[in-house]
Amino acid sequence: MGQAISFPLFVPADRPDRVVKAAASGVDAVLADLEDAVARDRKAEARAALLAVVSDLAPATTLCLRINAEGDPEHAADLDLACRLPLTALVLPKAESASAVARLRERTGLPVIALVETAKGLGRVEEIASESQQLAFGSIDFAADLGTAHSPMALLHARSRIVLAARLAGIAAPLDGVTTAVNDAEQLRRDCAHAVEMGFGGKLLIHPGQVAPARAAFAPDAATVDWARRVLEAEGAGAVLVGGEMVDAPVLMRARRVLARLGPGGA
Repeated sequence: MGQAISFPLFVPADRPDRVVKAAASGVDAVLADLEDAVARDRKAEARAALLAVVSDLAPATTLCLRINAEGDPEHAADLDLACRLPLTALVLPKAESASAVARLRERTGLPVIALVETAKGLGRVEEIASESQQLAFGSIDFAADLGTAHSPMALLHARSRIVLAARLAGIAAPLDGVTTAVNDAEQLRRDCAHAVEMGFGGKLLIHPGQVAPARAAFAPDAATVDWARRVLEAEGAGAVLVGGEMVDAPVLMRARRVLARLGPGGA
């Protein structure tokens, strides 16, 4: 269904200079945003600007596009644009049904990252996951929709259900929501650590300065990597202990997932 994405960087679609700069910075993916980042009276201008700038992007650029939600007056024009851009995936905000994801994929031929950010979306997350390339959690909008605090405890159930839905659908691990405190490195570290603990595979980012710290925070530490390698080296050796833990199938699976977080060639 397409490649999994780990650390997409949101860039306003009406700022083509930032799109080019982000693409040249080596980010995992450039996520051009036609929704929240663009004022209502600048949507058409943003689409034109994005179309004009794609020729300046390197061919290897992973470009994604967050369109306006289904039912929004700008949705149809966004889809027309999507069909003219060299996109890797579309991000559908306020995803609330599998049929909406399927319609988007069929209309554009592109994989879809479904952004779950409402109670209705979470209530249907398993069926939404079945039609998606990947899920993402719009935690801020979700907290606002439910009237809850935007805190790890308040959002624990939502995060757990999104991760479980992705696993049941056999798709890539989901992306956690943004950290709005762009100058607070410790907050970003804590948010990433919690996302890793919950089983997320990456995080939505809103500032270039968040890219490197987020990658580092999601990567396993040296001691964990060493443990995982020793576990896999012991595979097939019978009943053995590694770090005081009996090596069996679930432990082997956990070790493989640790090394997978290092990326290609990391094992």
